[in-house]
Amino acid sequence: MSEITLLLSQCRANEAGARDRLYALLYPELKRLARSHLARSGPMTLDPSAIVHDAWLRCEGAVPPGSRGQFFGYASAVMRSVIVDHVRERAADKRGGGLQAVTLSTAALDALPAQAGALEIDEALAALERADPRAHQMVEMRYFGGMTLEEIAEVMGVSVPTLKRDWRRARAFLYDFLSG
Repeated sequence: MSEITLLLSQCRANEAGARDRLYALLYPELKRLARSHLARSGPMTLDPSAIVHDAWLRCEGAVPPGSRGQFFGYASAVMRSVIVDHVRERAADKRGGGLQAVTLSTAALDALPAQAGALEIDEALAALERADPRAHQMVEMRYFGGMTLEEIAEVMGVSVPTLKRDWRRARAFLYDFLSG
């Protein structure tokens, strides 16, 4: 049993100091995970530390059962929700969210490929969850949690070939949803 798994079980048993030790142990990995989320989300006013702290506060009292892999899958989903909430807040009408930025020349923008923003990705993932909950869970763990197929297979209790099929199907679904 890894130290993280042991600390997770101590947290679930409400042992004194276990949450603090767990946070200190996980902080570097959670920060790396937050940087990876931010890199995929485009320009943002959040920094990795803010995401980790907000996600940790949202996880307060909600330590998921299981292992290190399950915890990082859960933490990744919480971080994604922190980013989506931040984007929604920034896009609120009271902050001018309905206004479009205007450039002097749009020629440079026309040459750039369109990229999906955090809200569009969240909508696509919500649609995937409705269509295929297992594929959605796998995408969160792989894309947002940075877990390998082998780690995900262990957490989900399915084979790696099954996950590879789910991964191909999920990517095709998300591509169709975001490009259509």
